[in-house]
Amino acid sequence: MKAWQVRELAAPADALHQNDIPEPEPGAGQVQVRVRSAALNFPDVLMCQGLYQVRPELPFTPGAELCGEITALGDGVTDRNVGDRIIGMAALPHGGFAETALMPAASALAPPSLDDDAAAVLTIAYQTAWAALFRRAGLQPDDTVLVQAAAGGVGSATVQLAKNNGNKVIAIVGGAEKANAATALGADVVIDRTRDDVVAKVKDATDGRGADVIFDPVGGDAYELLAKCVAFEGRIVIVGFSGGRIQAPPLNHMLLKNYAILGLHWGYYQTMRPAVIAQGFAELSRLAAEGVIRPLISRQLGFEELPHGLTELAAGRTIGRLVWHPTS
Repeated sequence: MKAWQVRELAAPADALHQNDIPEPEPGAGQVQVRVRSAALNFPDVLMCQGLYQVRPELPFTPGAELCGEITALGDGVTDRNVGDRIIGMAALPHGGFAETALMPAASALAPPSLDDDAAAVLTIAYQTAWAALFRRAGLQPDDTVLVQAAAGGVGSATVQLAKNNGNKVIAIVGGAEKANAATALGADVVIDRTRDDVVAKVKDATDGRGADVIFDPVGGDAYELLAKCVAFEGRIVIVGFSGGRIQAPPLNHMLLKNYAILGLHWGYYQTMRPAVIAQGFAELSRLAAEGVIRPLISRQLGFEELPHGLTELAAGRTIGRLVWHPTS
């Protein structure tokens, strides 16, 4: 089968090599899956560079999130069938950027009424957004939500879920094209950080009070700006550091304003609180069936385009989600 493999740790354009390799055989508790659509995620970039907390042995096939069809069952798998369409996380080192991948049977889920591309991007971004808003931040009906990188994959999901909950949403983006995307998602206020005074705009939109819930997948300098925008007794949820620098926030500031800084490593729930993931998936499936979830997919990539797509994602030049097809 054809697959992209990381053979040395580097930026995606240098790390990824196209190879013909044997199809992986499912181990105990695993299923073999024909990949229909695989989503590009920032952790895929970090894994190419050896900077993610999960570090598969070389060589490996990245691609953490996918939609596919079961083609074989491993030992002990009794609640799945060959031919089932499923979504979820790949079992590395046999990730989704190949014609065939492996997935843990226990976490492979039947997708809701979405096409392959929309289903492929439902797991990481929407589960992260749901857990950040409702599990970690305890979102209340009258909370104002501030979303950093609101036109990105996880940011766009956060905007949709907060708006569906009836909350006022302030979106921060970089550039006019991303501002248009955030407006189309339903954000009440859109701030272009490349030309607007972010703090002044947030204060103006909240009558000087600040945002109750702040969603930050960027970190670094972006976080330091967001901390100036938090309301008294607000909550800042840290979900990543795509800006490249991990901030060291001054704790005296959070003490003075009585706000909380909350961390979210969504994948760790699979180990520590799997019921949370099941609850989130059930809620997201309901919203998808109701037509509330409309993933922002800006581009479908053919087989050869994967390294370029991950490079664009790493540079922050993408809008919404990119998906990859092994057969195009």
